[in-house]
Amino acid sequence: MGNGKVMIEQAQDFRDESDALYALLEPLDDAQWRRPTQFKGWTANDIVAHLHWGNFAADLALRDAAAFGELARRIMAGRHAGSASRVAEAGSEGLSGRALLARWREYYGPMAERFADADPRRRVPWFGPDMSVRSSITARLMETWAHAQALYDLLGKTREDTDRIKNIAVLGINTFGWTFANRGLPVPADKPHVRLTAPSGALWEWGAADSANLIEGLAVEFCQVVAQTRNVADTGLRVVGATAAQWMAIAQCFAGPPHDPPAPGTRFRQR
Repeated sequence: MGNGKVMIEQAQDFRDESDALYALLEPLDDAQWRRPTQFKGWTANDIVAHLHWGNFAADLALRDAAAFGELARRIMAGRHAGSASRVAEAGSEGLSGRALLARWREYYGPMAERFADADPRRRVPWFGPDMSVRSSITARLMETWAHAQALYDLLGKTREDTDRIKNIAVLGINTFGWTFANRGLPVPADKPHVRLTAPSGALWEWGAADSANLIEGLAVEFCQVVAQTRNVADTGLRVVGATAAQWMAIAQCFAGPPHDPPAPGTRFRQR
């Protein structure tokens, strides 16, 4: 990837995370593609179509800002048309199962190449504020990882995470203030100290060590909370202090209006 140029590490991480999800889904039969998950009852078909749409939109923003602007105007004008119109824009309407899986995979590989070769600091448009190329592909990595959790849970599989989830942990840290502001709440001044154990066993830390607020535990579980694939009550995270508790109750590392996390006990690995 990248033909020897300086590359965006997150583009390779996105590719690797997508490949991991592909490996999970590749053996599924048609019936399994139609089974509802614990995430809004979405099926594997729904999730892969949604990821493919998001990849298409982010890639279009990278390649042709004017074309993305026109797409965004059409989407905003027809918000109530539903996700089907979005999938049609990405060229996957009518596809399901293995055909949809193949279309998604055929797209995300070359897309990762294009992001790897781009200037990571360049600004690209999005449905909200513009963002950097690095932030855009990191968001695609996060969404792929987060939506995949529902499929691992449905299939009763335990994901073998790697340290590339640090990208998601950083998103969680960076959206501390935005999580509160997005809900119209004052942003607390006493930002918690966060101390996480990576899948490799490395220790990742953010914030002042002498803070009265602390979040400590497995990086995977922190990422699950900020991406809202688990309620903090269903994790082993140690949460100390009122600000830390409030943050973990509403943490949201993805864009859009405020979303509440799943209720305790509603998202878990099924038998």
